[in-house]
Amino acid sequence: MMYIRKAEQTDLRILAAAERACFSEAEAATEEQLKERLACFPDHFWLLFEEEELVSFIDGMVTDEPDLTDEMYEKASMHQEGGAWQMLFGVGTLPSRQHQGFAGRLMKQVIRDAKAQGRRGIVLTCKEKLIPFYEQFGFVKEGKSESVHGGVVWYQMRLKL
Repeated sequence: MMYIRKAEQTDLRILAAAERACFSEAEAATEEQLKERLACFPDHFWLLFEEEELVSFIDGMVTDEPDLTDEMYEKASMHQEGGAWQMLFGVGTLPSRQHQGFAGRLMKQVIRDAKAQGRRGIVLTCKEKLIPFYEQFGFVKEGKSESVHGGVVWYQMRLKL
């Protein structure tokens, strides 16, 4: 059985393990960062489970700021629940479960939720190779991001709702 739910504080260990599995050490959020995010915006973590195994997740904060900045990754306290823009920090699927539609299913849920919450849109940054994945959901590439997160080149993408 597959299901999606929001995060709880008790999910910290499995989220930290999934983060380490999905991202490089330089890119992955630390357990402390995840703990802070869970304290500030647990309703902005979408977790997809198959049976009792976390296989995919999406997380991010909400803000009135139009662009995703590196500072947002570091300061969960910048979250504004009534903000116009849903920022996405991480879209991850366990490596052994990739290319099976899990991230796409979660992304559709995030889009539905952002619409229901009256957001202006969703903003994320991604590596160049993932641009086509996000374009299929209506995201538009806005160019290279100023982000230096993880020491790689990121492209900002936006979906206006």
